[in-house]
Amino acid sequence: MSADLTNEQTMKTNAIRLTDGTVTIRNLRRSDKYRMAELADNEKISINLRDAFPNPYTLANAEEFINSCIGQKPLQVFAIEYNGQYVGNIGLHIQSDVYSRSAELGYFIGEPYWNKGITTRAVNLICEYGFKELDIIRIFSGIFEYNPASQRVLEKCGFIKEGVFKKAIYKDCGLWDEVRYAILNPVIQ
Repeated sequence: MSADLTNEQTMKTNAIRLTDGTVTIRNLRRSDKYRMAELADNEKISINLRDAFPNPYTLANAEEFINSCIGQKPLQVFAIEYNGQYVGNIGLHIQSDVYSRSAELGYFIGEPYWNKGITTRAVNLICEYGFKELDIIRIFSGIFEYNPASQRVLEKCGFIKEGVFKKAIYKDCGLWDEVRYAILNPVIQ
């Protein structure tokens, strides 16, 4: 897998396009709002994300989210494209203070695209971007215990389960474990 990204391209246009030939990660576009609102308005998605992710998910939510991402420096949140069509979002959220060389991975993909290997490909692409372009050392993600599909995605991408935070999540009137995964930049291993 090789992303078609250059430093010169990043500096001049702030446009990012990473692809493995099947899945592409690119800048969010204002026109993504319609498809984003359609795909994100799904309780099967929102149940696996933090409460800041609205449910129901409206066109206004999509517009607000896209507007918050456009102009990020460095770019941290992207659209996932499959067969030329928007199918979800993925992002690396750079941490602060003593954690400034770490980033939290987050993503969602529309239900019609589940179980097609798209998320695994997108995670590999975003990790390559984080390690090479953002100079990140550690990428981590916390997965809710009842989302084994997302745990499998991270394991397929080389993430290691670092631990379980017992009853750390309060979601949908219940307490749940958070399973924490991480991967290190190969240059320091």
